[in-house]
Amino acid sequence: MDIFEAMQNRHSVRQYTNKAIETEKIDALTKLIGECNRDSGLHLQLVTNEPKAFDGTMAHYGKFSGVTSYIALVGSKSVDLEEKCGYYGEKVVLEAQMLGLNTCWVGLTFSKIPDAFTVNKGEKLVGVISVGYGTNAGVPHNSKPVEKLCSVQSEMPDWLRRGMDAAMLAPTAMNQQKFRFALNGNKVAAKAGGGFFTKVDLGIAKYHFELGAGKENFEWE
Repeated sequence: MDIFEAMQNRHSVRQYTNKAIETEKIDALTKLIGECNRDSGLHLQLVTNEPKAFDGTMAHYGKFSGVTSYIALVGSKSVDLEEKCGYYGEKVVLEAQMLGLNTCWVGLTFSKIPDAFTVNKGEKLVGVISVGYGTNAGVPHNSKPVEKLCSVQSEMPDWLRRGMDAAMLAPTAMNQQKFRFALNGNKVAAKAGGGFFTKVDLGIAKYHFELGAGKENFEWE
């Protein structure tokens, strides 16, 4: 499975089996998380064998079960923290998919467990991503028409279409897709709408867009 197949095949999964994640897959995720932290300045952390975060009322309300591993999305407080967590977190999500694992972005329906991961002074926990072997592969989400997600003043270039096709596969909170892309020359502007976790969603969508469009074809505005 390549990364484009991962984008197409990856869906949110909330129920997991008790099958342990193999050491080599944990090592692969840990390595990528380290690279993401070095590139971004974030403090993402992989937590394994920790069932308490998804054993409370909120997790049951969110229909989670069997979650014992997750990625803590932590970073220094800043105006772009949520977007960076979305962008780099999705890198890890797609890597997990290519490793044969399932994932789900989680904003509220979990409990913060002391000592499971570290949030230093000046840092913030944005959310977590559950990871493991799902009881199912999840189901695809419906998407808004591309015309409602992207504006272009002339005919849409092929690279922009590929970028939007990829962005439309991006997971978003409640599947709201509150992001908008606009083309001006060879520059692309991407903005988040209002609501919870829309900046995280924007980061996810921007990473997908880059993969589809090719970073050599445009500049971010």
